[in-house]
Parts: sequence; structure tokens; C-alpha cells
Amino acid sequence: MRRKILMLGVVTILAAGPALADPKDYRFEAVEAQVAVSPTAPLAVRLIHIPTNKPVPGAVIFQSRLEMPMGSMAPMPTTLTAQPADGKGVYPFVADVSMAGPWVLVLAAKVQGETGTVTGSVPLVAAKAEHVHSH
Repeated sequence: MRRKILMLGVVTILAAGPALADPKDYRFEAVEAQVAVSPTAPLAVRLIHIPTNKPVPGAVIFQSRLEMPMGSMAPMPTTLTAQPADGKGVYPFVADVSMAGPWVLVLAAKVQGETGTVTGSVPLVAAKAEHVHSH
């Protein structure tokens, strides 16, 4: 009987397969932390695999929202439209950024080979067009 239990444990471990990376092994980061105040403000994020510090292409971002924190009131959401990804780990959006100040982009994505959901928030700062600098 003892031998059967031991064998069953080995089969269970083998059937589970190799361990997958944790969704916490990923982070979203802004390509540019500053965005322009504009009804069609472009913004983009990278999805980074933290252990390798490399961009992750091919993720599916299935939830995204851009909101401005409003102190003790509820955050002010705005219109956000996903654009086609570049295939190199950059995920662009167009947003209606109506006011200068801090904004937060909240994202949820599925990464190929991962069972969990990768989530994150990216702080951005909106400035009037003459104050935004590009690299």
C-alpha cells in the first residue's frame, strides 16, 4: 500500500508539468512618461519580462483604462483606444487627455505560455503640447 501511494505522488508531480513563470515576473512601463494634452494623445507602453529585462511581444492586452486621480473623489476616466502593437513588445494607444497633470494607465494582459493574468499600472504626466519633449 505504501508503495502505491508513493508512486501516485510521483505521477501527480509529473502530470503537473514544468512550472511556468509567474505573472509577477512582468511589468508595464511607459515608452514616454510625458504625454500631450490632446483629444488624440499618443501614448505607448512596453511589457517587460523582469528576469531577462527584455520586451515581450505578442501579449494580448484585454483590459485598459486611463484615468486621472482626483484626490478624495473617484478617478476621472477618459477615452482610450488600443492601436496595433509593433510586434517588438510596444503597445500603443490613443487617448483623450483633457487636462494637464498626473494620469494612470491600468492594464491587464495575457502572455503566451502564462496561465495567469499580467496586470499593472503605469503613471503618466500630461503637459500642454509646448512642454512635452520627444526623444
